[in-house]
Amino acid sequence: MRAIVLLCLLHAAFGQDNRYGWNGPSSTVAQPNQDRSSECLADPASCGCCLMQKQVERMEMFFNYTYAEMKKEMTKTKVILDNMRASRSAFSVALNNNISLTCFGPFTTERFIIYKNVFINLGNNYNVQTGVFTAPRSGVYSLSITVYSSSVNLPLPCANLLVNSKMVTSVKEQNGQDSEDSGSAVWAMKLMAGDQVAVVLPQGCAICDDKNHYNTFTGFLLYATD
Repeated sequence: MRAIVLLCLLHAAFGQDNRYGWNGPSSTVAQPNQDRSSECLADPASCGCCLMQKQVERMEMFFNYTYAEMKKEMTKTKVILDNMRASRSAFSVALNNNISLTCFGPFTTERFIIYKNVFINLGNNYNVQTGVFTAPRSGVYSLSITVYSSSVNLPLPCANLLVNSKMVTSVKEQNGQDSEDSGSAVWAMKLMAGDQVAVVLPQGCAICDDKNHYNTFTGFLLYATD
């Protein structure tokens, strides 16, 4: 703005031929330069170059408005992207990745099953140290369990699904006549943000696994409800 005002002053002082007034040739003697400068300062509208200043001010107002609107849209976009990132929750884990078959159980009391081999843990909501999946947001989730054991000398494989330490469903092999026993189940379940999901090996059950990954626990968010 200071540059525009200076330009106006210079225009008022030197921009016109001193032999003429503001409106063209005249027989009267032009006023001194300082008088024109004073006139421009007293009444900027009379200074022709001040039109440029007004145009710059309009452009500045338009720029500020455009910037504010773009900032609003960027904020909205960031919220949408954050929601998309929060919705990307999926995990799939197996009991172990051992070369030889290793069994877990039976025990005289129920035990939490901690699945050590991680195929995917999108969102890092499955805790490999505790075996607990924490729902990042409220929504409908798909959850599945597969249990397996391979010896007639072991009890049948079975597992219970817990939500916030309460059993909500279970899976169990029903036929123990063959040498290999397995069972699978898939559920669609509504969870609230912060709900904790885990798998428990009931008393007297056993599961066995190796690098073929017979025992798995999988879950992912189908759609959010918040």
